[in-house]
Amino acid sequence: MHKRHLPWLAMALITLLAACGTGTAPSPTQAPEGQARQAPASPADPALHPDPALDPVLSGGRPQVASDPAGLAHQLTVAETAIRDARTPPDQLNAAAWTAQVAYRTLEYRPDWDGAVLGAVPSRLHEVVLRNTAARREFLAMQGSLDDTLPTWRMIEPLPAAQLRGIYGEAQRRFGVPWQVLAAVHLVETGSGRIVGLSTAGAQGPMQFMPATWDSYGMGGDVWDTRDAMMGAANYLAANGAADGELDRALYRYNNDTRYVRAVRHYASVMRIDERAFLGYHARPVYYRTSAGDIMLPVGYESSRSLPVQEWLARPR
Repeated sequence: MHKRHLPWLAMALITLLAACGTGTAPSPTQAPEGQARQAPASPADPALHPDPALDPVLSGGRPQVASDPAGLAHQLTVAETAIRDARTPPDQLNAAAWTAQVAYRTLEYRPDWDGAVLGAVPSRLHEVVLRNTAARREFLAMQGSLDDTLPTWRMIEPLPAAQLRGIYGEAQRRFGVPWQVLAAVHLVETGSGRIVGLSTAGAQGPMQFMPATWDSYGMGGDVWDTRDAMMGAANYLAANGAADGELDRALYRYNNDTRYVRAVRHYASVMRIDERAFLGYHARPVYYRTSAGDIMLPVGYESSRSLPVQEWLARPR
């Protein structure tokens, strides 16, 4: 583990949670099934006045990479606020989700920016920023050697957010595993279902099951079907203690790395704080870390062979 990346952030997160009096994020008032909790109204209508921080995406480009802590803090404030505002129209929600994603992927490499960024974002977003950044750094610490090829995946649109939320809720009711945990695992395993392909270990489907595990917990379903896969994942997690106060143990059985466990818990906690965070995660594109940097794999990407990164980058866009 690259511990040099974590101390300041870890101390800030511990302090914040201690101030809240608990190590678990507070649960919001529950919205009706399949609906996100609405953020309080504010005077300005974001649909009429989108912040310039979202302009690069709204104009058909990609998010701008912040060059300093103040710029990154502004991006996160604008993006995370828009995600949590029920009046934000779909195009701006997508722009906000992508902008936040790029900001966090920038901040994960810059622990020296942590103090300035946290000092510049509103206190209402402190835990959101801390947990998202901590999750990114857990995955960075898990990173092995970087590939110079892109994977043999096919990238598709995920199921609509409301439909996925309904599936998560059904699995929670049936097996007692919090829907936020299922959504977080789905996010980190296949980008909420965007990735169609096998892992390097041979795991399959939107929840990445090894064949033998699926045979034991898939209940006769189709490992590539989202609903079947979600029920199988909830069944597996519940059987390993997730519904009985042993969530960390269950997640560790899902992926034998404590950093994975912590990262999933961070994302689940962000969604527990405000359900609309799920909409932001759902809208994120997939990035693949390579020796040439982070490569965004758009919907429609498909390769039946390991594709050299430079060959992909040389293709006309």
